[in-house]
Amino acid sequence: MPIVNIQLIAGRSQDQLKALVADVTAAVVKDTGAPAEHVHVILDEMQKNRYSVGGVLKSDEK
Repeated sequence: MPIVNIQLIAGRSQDQLKALVADVTAAVVKDTGAPAEHVHVILDEMQKNRYSVGGVLKSDEK
């Protein structure tokens, strides 16, 4: 049972997220041979004020 965790900043549309999980599932099926119904994809969306790069919150970027 492959489990894929994806962390990303919130803001994508529902259609984008659906496409992402479909594409990731297809890649896991292709590369591992696991059945699609056994592939779990977990999306962990973070708000921009909860993620930083280089000590700067993404919400503070110009």
